[in-house]
Amino acid sequence: MSTSVLRTHDAWWVVTPKGAARITTDAATTADLLADAQAIEEAAASGASAEAVSVESLDLLSPVTKPCRVVAQMTNYASHVTDANMDPSSIPLTFFRKSSASISGPHDPIARPAHVRLLDYEVEIGLVVGRPIPVGTEVTDDNWTSFVAGLVVTNDVSARDIQLPQTQYYEGKSYPSFTPTGPALVLLTDEEFARFDELRLRLWVNGELRQNAKVGGDMIYPPLEALRSLSRFQDLAPGDLILTGTPVGTALSAPPKPVEIIGSMLPPTIKWRIFFGKQAKNPKYLHEGDVVEATVATDDGSIDLGAQRTPVGSGPRRL
Repeated sequence: MSTSVLRTHDAWWVVTPKGAARITTDAATTADLLADAQAIEEAAASGASAEAVSVESLDLLSPVTKPCRVVAQMTNYASHVTDANMDPSSIPLTFFRKSSASISGPHDPIARPAHVRLLDYEVEIGLVVGRPIPVGTEVTDDNWTSFVAGLVVTNDVSARDIQLPQTQYYEGKSYPSFTPTGPALVLLTDEEFARFDELRLRLWVNGELRQNAKVGGDMIYPPLEALRSLSRFQDLAPGDLILTGTPVGTALSAPPKPVEIIGSMLPPTIKWRIFFGKQAKNPKYLHEGDVVEATVATDDGSIDLGAQRTPVGSGPRRL
């Protein structure tokens, strides 16, 4: 049975039938907490204690602490790839990095920088590394779950007008608050990891359902393949976060194929001016005052990573 771990500014908690039970630990980081498995188990076992508090009363932070590595898979859902006028069978397994300074809590505002016009959302499942994966580690179908402590809801917020012209993702996806994470770090059993394909990702903006897809049949490269690839070149440590991609439904829309072909013949400055001029008319991009909600769970609710609710606010202008 899964264990849901929460974090506040002064404590770690386990969700029990009676509410949230405080974990007796000196852990300051996610890695420290994962190393104190006994404390987590003892708190979970105290579920009948009268000392449990209401989860709703807690001011939750991200259960993934920073600094850490944040690695993200690119274009990893067939529905998203098809929507971008590409062939899913042609998509390689690729990654990009985000700054861990972008990690924020599950209810913290998303701060749109003043110079960003096209602010987008991407609900994703985050893998939280549970034990070291040095380069050269052999990751197999039999052992991959031993390297993953659990799962979190994440939102890979993206400044499209910064990301796309740069042809690299770091700045456009790394502003503060651009990786809302949590509410819970859900520690799964091997039997529950076996149901990974049954997880459904949903995201709403102002109550309108924008993304709604199940992992199975849509995700191109599952966690096993991601971890196997990363272990060839990237050391990973407990507490690191791996984002696994997003399905169709983001605000970004690809131009029709003939328009794309014509655009490729134009000088870059003209091409991007035309493209962003059209994107600016797309009402699905996020604006100050919008509210983004995101969930990940199986349809029967037996595995539930919880729900984010993040309002969109304003952030600083780039210096």
